[in-house]
Amino acid sequence: MAQRATQQEFEEQFNDVVSRLQSKQLFQSDWDIASFAVFFIFIGMVLLLFILVLIRCCCCCCDNEKSRGRKVGIENMALEP
Repeated sequence: MAQRATQQEFEEQFNDVVSRLQSKQLFQSDWDIASFAVFFIFIGMVLLLFILVLIRCCCCCCDNEKSRGRKVGIENMALEP
């Protein structure tokens, strides 16, 4: 019984999408447009952060080979015994 209800609900949603595509009116209200924009902004930010992490990882891998022998910062002679 649940299988049949799920199948019928899926068919209704599919028919709704097809009718919207045929009428070329994808968004019925301003809330549809706003939620669509928020969704794509979220996906864009996730992709941007992922790309930045990849760039950072690639740069760190290349820089670690060059900077292993060199010290960074100031050597504090007052701490020496």
